[in-house]
Amino acid sequence: MTKALSPLLAHPLSRRAGLAFLAAAAVTASSLFAPTLSHAEDKAIKVGIISGEDEDVWRVVTAEAAKNGLKISTVVFNDYTQPNEALEHGEIDANAFQHQPYLDNQIKTNGYHIVPVGFTGVWPIGLYSKKFTKIEDLPEGAIIGVPNDPSNEGRALRVLQNEGVIKLKDGTGILATVADITENPRKVVIKELDAGVVGRAIEDLDAAVVNTDWALKSGLSAENRIAQEPVADNPYRNFIAVKTGQEGEPWVKTLVGAYQNDTVKAEFDRVYKGTGISAY
Repeated sequence: MTKALSPLLAHPLSRRAGLAFLAAAAVTASSLFAPTLSHAEDKAIKVGIISGEDEDVWRVVTAEAAKNGLKISTVVFNDYTQPNEALEHGEIDANAFQHQPYLDNQIKTNGYHIVPVGFTGVWPIGLYSKKFTKIEDLPEGAIIGVPNDPSNEGRALRVLQNEGVIKLKDGTGILATVADITENPRKVVIKELDAGVVGRAIEDLDAAVVNTDWALKSGLSAENRIAQEPVADNPYRNFIAVKTGQEGEPWVKTLVGAYQNDTVKAEFDRVYKGTGISAY
């Protein structure tokens, strides 16, 4: 069950907080035109992330940012719908949880003004099962769970197509749905579930296509993965995002640099154990 936003996020910024924000953003002319923008002039920002393993990674990012005068407070969310809403309404300054197809759909649906500013990692989506060890063993009529949000459902269906389980209509884009299935030789049943639920429902399914971060949260491991999307040329790299118009601010470059470095990569690799791959 999704937790409600904290009172701080549920209400507009106070006058005092707003003045503090404006004061922090008023950088000097010399800093604007400096050859490098590695120092954030002691600015404080809020970054929205998803609860779980990423919290460990962002503790290291926060420490790296502090070395260059940028104070990061992470705001932890429990589902994918909240961080963009909070960013759009100025309750946070940046977020880091999504890939471009997801953001494109969110912009189309909600009219958000959000842009990516730096890649973080990629988590190849996989087909998992606790009942079968290889995809060839899936029986006729197998029940397969997929995420029900538009970008990830299309991604999941492409995994099934790559493995010959189904065939999608020619020319179908990344937002494919079950309505685009033209061939289903095994008569599998596609069950659409929330991205955060599909992995946890694995006991009631024959298999499920699960985002890697949710697979970890659901107790699934590489041993349960019977298929995976290709890593090469993967369009689903995650990134840090900010409000449109903010991408040129000095603190944004500092924020991206605080993530894209060897210290954070080492923590990323430790936390995700190879299930996620640095993508910058």
